[in-house]
Order: sequence, then C-alpha cells, then structure tokens
Amino acid sequence: MSSSEARIALYLDFENLAIGAREDLGGHTFSMKPIADALAERGRVVVRRAYGDWTMWDEARRMLVEHHVELIEIPQRLGASRKNAADIKMAVDALELSFERDYITTFVIVSGDSDFTPLVHKLRELDKKVIGIGLKASTSALLPPACDEFLFYENLDGVEVGDRPSRRSRSRKPRGSGSGDGETSTRSNVEDIERLVTQTLSGLQSSADGVVLASSLKRALLRKDPTFSEADYGFRGFGELMSSLAERGVVELSEGPARGDPEVTFPEDGGAEDQAFRLLAKTVEEAGHGDPVPLSGLKDRIRKEDPDFSEKAFGFRGFLQFSRAAAARDVVEMDWDDDADDYLIRPAG
Repeated sequence: MSSSEARIALYLDFENLAIGAREDLGGHTFSMKPIADALAERGRVVVRRAYGDWTMWDEARRMLVEHHVELIEIPQRLGASRKNAADIKMAVDALELSFERDYITTFVIVSGDSDFTPLVHKLRELDKKVIGIGLKASTSALLPPACDEFLFYENLDGVEVGDRPSRRSRSRKPRGSGSGDGETSTRSNVEDIERLVTQTLSGLQSSADGVVLASSLKRALLRKDPTFSEADYGFRGFGELMSSLAERGVVELSEGPARGDPEVTFPEDGGAEDQAFRLLAKTVEEAGHGDPVPLSGLKDRIRKEDPDFSEKAFGFRGFLQFSRAAAARDVVEMDWDDDADDYLIRPAG
C-alpha cells in the first residue's frame, strides 16, 4: 500500500441525507454506493460510521451494513432532540479519532448542516483534509467554503433522479455543435471553464516556483471553490478536461514527474488571451519606446487600439491582475516604483 495513499474516515449524518434526498429529489431513496465509489477514487476508506435512529430505517440499515458501515444508534428520547444528539456524538467521535489515529489523513462529513462547520474548521487546524457531501437544496451556504472539497450528492456518478441520466451517460457536447439555446449554453460552459483554468494557471505561475502540475492546478481550483467539479462542465475526469483544453490550444501539456500528472503551461502562441497579452506588450513598447511606463492610463491606451478590450473577458477581475498574468508569462516586466507610486511596466527582456 502506498504511503501517500489517503486514509479516509467517513461520518454520515444519515437522516440529514436520507430525508433530504426524499424531500428534495422527488422521493429519491438514498444510496451509499455513489458515495463509496466517489471516495474509492480519492483514497482508502478505513472508517465508516453512520448516525441515526435505526428503528426507523430498516431498509437503509441493511443497505449500509452491506457497504460495511458501522451503525451508531441515536435513539429518540423523551424531551431530547435526536438531531442535536446525533450532531454532537458525530463531532465528538470525529475529533477523538483525529487524535487517536494520526494516520487518518482525510475526514468525510456527509451532511449539509451548518452545525458541522466548527468541526470542519477544527479538523483542518489539525492538518486533516475535509471533504463534505450534501444536497444542493438543503446544504447550508456556510459549509462548502469551510471544506477542502465539497461534493453534491445528486451530482455523484450513479445517482439517478427522475429522468436525469447519470454523469457517465451524459455525453459532452462538442463546442459549436447543436443549435439554439443548447448551443449557446454549451459555448458559455466551455468559455467559463477556459476562463477559470487560465486565470488560476496564471496566478499559480506568478506565485509558484517551478512547474505547475495538473494536480496542483486541480487543488488550486478546489481552494477557490470547494464545490468545483469537472463533471459540471461535462467531463468524466480532470485529465479529460485538461486534454480537451490542450486540443483547443488553451493550455499545453507535457510529461510531468509522475505518470498521469502532466505539467501544464500556456502555449507559446495561443488564442485570444495571448493576443491580448501581445497587444499589451505592443502598447507598452509604443508608449515608452523601450522605457518603463506606468500602469495607470495603460488600459486607455490599449482601448485606443482595440475599443472592445476588456480583461474581464478572459476571467481577470481587474487590469492589474491581467498585467501580472502577462508578467508571469514573460510577456512584460513590471515592478512597483515608490517614486511614481505606481507599477512600472516595460517590454520583457
């Protein structure tokens, strides 16, 4: 067994998911298999515990036992809240395990309840990775941002809700295929993921030493948005997404130090974003005749050349971030100047 393989402890707030699935997904019966399959792709699950009043869930109890889940009984008591008792017991057990079993690297909290947010924060303080799993309609807005990764149950492979096909049976529609609203939606989806990846890759290149690997890029995307999933854009895996972007000339892939984890860079001569960077370099050259020019006012000069220019079209929040990305790719050089009280930009080299 690889020493780098994640050891996972699963804690399931059963009634939160089971009742939520039934109410939010049109009578859907909660299944453990999609969760088990998703976690199998992320590491070795060594602890599986579910909390609930099992006298109320005969069928579910058998299903969970088949998946080797330990059932923790939280009986209904007169004058007591079973929900609070389950939450407290689950949190105490998870923290206790984090101290007793230091080989556990990842905790999975299956619940959408915001009451578990402090637990998530504490586990991360203890250097544990935390994955959350919940339902879109019943997950608190506080919980996903607290996690390292958050999966929506109804998006998991194998979850069938009404007539919605499973993720693997949904084919990715090629860019430019189809017509009408479907075509517009597909194009928008493709452009969204292109912007997200290029913006994140630009940031990594400007702040990281050495190469940017696909695995590092995926982790950065999850840090930005723990609910990020390539499946939302029609891809079965992150490698497939990267290959698709490489085919379209958005990124360039080369062999990395580990098989299946390529180095990700920008093409030397790529698409519209690269043309925008070249326009920036050309404007800097013409404005300064080789000397540095201040950042302020530079965007107006660019718009004289291209009135439609907007850094936001490429996923950047502002012109400074766009310029930093250009500097990260060695298109220009930029440094802060105290005398000018501004960034000064000069042609690269």
